[in-house]
Amino acid sequence: MTDKTQNAMWGGRFAAGPDAIMEAINASISFDKRLYAQDIAGSRAHAAMLAATGIISDKDAEAIREGLLTVLSEIEGGNFAFSTALEDIHMNVEARLKEVIGAPAGRLHTARSRNDQVATDFRLWVRDQCDAAIEGLTALQKALLAQAEAGADWVMPGFTHLQTAQPVTWGHHMMAYVEMLARDKSRFADARKRMNESPLGAAALAGTGFPIDRAMTAKALGFDRPMANSLDAVSDRDFALEFLSAAVICAVHLSRFAEELVIWSSAQFRFVTLSDRFSTGSSIMPQKKNPDAAELIRAKIGRILGSAVALFTVMKGLPLAYSKDMQEDKEQVFDAADTLMLALAAMTGMVADMTANRANLEKAALSGFSTATDLADWLVREAGLPFRDAHHATGALVALAEKKGCDLPDLSIGEMTSVHPSITQDIYSVLGVQNSVASRKSYGGTAPDQVREQVARWKALIG
Repeated sequence: MTDKTQNAMWGGRFAAGPDAIMEAINASISFDKRLYAQDIAGSRAHAAMLAATGIISDKDAEAIREGLLTVLSEIEGGNFAFSTALEDIHMNVEARLKEVIGAPAGRLHTARSRNDQVATDFRLWVRDQCDAAIEGLTALQKALLAQAEAGADWVMPGFTHLQTAQPVTWGHHMMAYVEMLARDKSRFADARKRMNESPLGAAALAGTGFPIDRAMTAKALGFDRPMANSLDAVSDRDFALEFLSAAVICAVHLSRFAEELVIWSSAQFRFVTLSDRFSTGSSIMPQKKNPDAAELIRAKIGRILGSAVALFTVMKGLPLAYSKDMQEDKEQVFDAADTLMLALAAMTGMVADMTANRANLEKAALSGFSTATDLADWLVREAGLPFRDAHHATGALVALAEKKGCDLPDLSIGEMTSVHPSITQDIYSVLGVQNSVASRKSYGGTAPDQVREQVARWKALIG
């Protein structure tokens, strides 16, 4: 495109076109072309409203509508030539529309600005990403529910500080992530609800003198209502920041689970076997089966958090209303959304394919004095000891078992009573890991019946 053509876009304001450096830093078409569907949808709604309010003729509105469908078809078919000289998706679409339908294309931009146009396009795109994230999270929840249902009564060690704490069930551990992901879904849903107001019609920053119907365009685009302040409408990027914030928390959850899968699949644990589809080998060590997908998911939080920090930094000092700094919003959100969806898909695949090694889980649960708390509870419940005294007596029994190189159930009744005379043979009923988990029947506990109830509840909720 020549400087003369470029100058025509701006009217008579500038005597010379931008040089190559200015064009490169100013253009956003390399990334905002992803907004083409939202841009065309917004333009179609705007043109229909302009005709309904008598601002443009029905004939021109019909030409615009048909022309925009032609442009949409060209882009979707890969037959559209994007131009950096035209800066962004809005000008690229409008320029092509003029080539397709001629003069009526020039009436499309009546009563709007690129400021409210891009705010609308971007809001529509982020809204779609909230829906996609919720769908991806639901798929992962279903994979976790299948694991939880299969292993509702499989005993494994529960950890604090990555040290054996108390026995839990495999199903209970899987259900912990179902709960986390539910909160992630609620954050995306909440953000979506709050962002579902239309900026279209705010124009550059002050609204417009044309008799537009903003409620009509809002309804056509699936928004609940128009935004109530034109300055806020064009300058707000809270919706993008909220999406990124929800994505960061979700990525933290995925990273935590990925870390567990890395540990559990190691030769030292062997709690799970990951499928070959989500593992790789070593170029030099033939015995290796590396959990690369889990490790990469664990790393993705860095990119998503970086995107959030970048956009928060961009927005922190901007006066009202629009500033060109805000062009830096899209690449951050695009990358974070792509990264999150890939991580969700990979985690869903891993969870669906992985095999929990039940025997190894139970063997690990039997070690590390995991039923010490059950012993202390028994002393409180059956022997009437204050908990602190019971805790002290249990600690002494653990020390004795450590000295002997055995676990608590391996101590004789004589050795038990030497620590506290109130202990009876009945103590052994609580020292088995199966008895331990079965006793945790409080709401939200690890007892298999509780796990099955929670699985059934969640299956009913998400289908």
